[in-house]
Amino acid sequence: MKVLYVSSEALPFMASGGLADVAGSLPKALRKRLIGCRVVMPLYDGIRQELKDTMTFLTSITVPVAWRRQYCGIFEAKANGVIYYLLDNQYYFKRDGIYGYYDDAERFTFFARAVLEMLPHIDFKPDIIHCNDWQSALTPVYYSTMYAQAPGYENIKTVFTIHNIQYQGVYGKELIPEVLGLHPEDTNIVEYDGDVNFMKGGIECANRVTTVSPSYANEILDPWYSHGLDTILRERSWKLSGILNGIDTDDYNPATDKDIFQNFSAADFKNKAENKRALQELMGLPQRADVPLIGMVTRLAGHKGLDLVKAVLDELLSCDEVQMVVLGSGEWQYEEFFKAMAAKHPDKFALKLGFVPSLSRKIYAGSDMFLMPSKSEPCGLSQMIALRYGSIPIVRETGGLRDTICDSGDGEGNGFTFSNYNAHEMLHAIRRAEAGYAQPDGWQILVKRAMECDNSWGKSANEYIRLYKDVLKD
Repeated sequence: MKVLYVSSEALPFMASGGLADVAGSLPKALRKRLIGCRVVMPLYDGIRQELKDTMTFLTSITVPVAWRRQYCGIFEAKANGVIYYLLDNQYYFKRDGIYGYYDDAERFTFFARAVLEMLPHIDFKPDIIHCNDWQSALTPVYYSTMYAQAPGYENIKTVFTIHNIQYQGVYGKELIPEVLGLHPEDTNIVEYDGDVNFMKGGIECANRVTTVSPSYANEILDPWYSHGLDTILRERSWKLSGILNGIDTDDYNPATDKDIFQNFSAADFKNKAENKRALQELMGLPQRADVPLIGMVTRLAGHKGLDLVKAVLDELLSCDEVQMVVLGSGEWQYEEFFKAMAAKHPDKFALKLGFVPSLSRKIYAGSDMFLMPSKSEPCGLSQMIALRYGSIPIVRETGGLRDTICDSGDGEGNGFTFSNYNAHEMLHAIRRAEAGYAQPDGWQILVKRAMECDNSWGKSANEYIRLYKDVLKD
């Protein structure tokens, strides 16, 4: 079986979020299970030069973008045992970052079409093309409408994964003749609610649609979560399923991680206390072992539950013996709020704006608890990483958080949870965690149980393989 994994970002080349982690980890896990899996992504200008130096130029082609044709260079590289194809067009991709440009629709239309145009020029004909999020959602559309009957393209199946339904690629209908170039009889595939919707097209045309957790697959059938696509998804629920993401446990390994202060493992985690002390020192907090340290590594955005944090954080810091460290950046209101909290409670609250990967590892390793009160969380990787480093998650029961964290109230769970999107329910969960921390023997048992949780890609990769086999039987 051969799988071409299509992603707008992938580690180690370029990343802005969880999609890059998945695109860097799942193909590697599939290859370990003897599935031929390769990755294709854009060749961004921001890729580090040492990685560019490993790339080999294969050939150049031209790609139709509506009424014009655009240059596409095809490069090949190898990372972690996986072959990557990187598609070059300097007009579209020689820019800072990945997203956020006025012509993102045209940029990723080009990419989605180029994935198919490159196939005759590489030594790899996939049985499955696995696309991800709106940036590659047009690949199944183009395949089903233009390529399925073409010589050399026969019998390819497509899978489309929704990582976050909030971002759908919604644009005006003027895109159809100017950018998409679909035949008039096919334009209804991408039309939705008076606009063009890339994700809707992917859902319509893919042989299977997946999400990144079972709970999220159910949630997006509800208008509260679906951002308008629930009708389409309910009509096609027969091809919808959820497969939980995993993490790369070789990369996220406290026993070998070079970014943390002291290494430790589930078998012997006494050095976790030194990571806490060193993190407190680094962040300018009093070095106290007797108070719990709560970590957050997050985008500072409303859907991450920060309005709940904003509602009760001053109360928590004023009334409880607790410390907190936050790493992230995002919306101005939350950045300013956290700055004010750091100024008001300098002995209890520390903030670092931005994203510093090495510091994020130190927070996972040094914190006692990890807070994720998300309004929605398709899968979430941070709670899995926190478990791996012995930081007990405090989460709202939504999406992948519900699927990975079980409340320890019965003595069997691996974290603390709350169900309603309510600030004082969150505060109550935090205080239950504080009460647990005050019982050292029980807390050590909980930390060990958390670190022994298996969130590796093994189980998830096997589920994808079963899905691929089912698709090929159709």
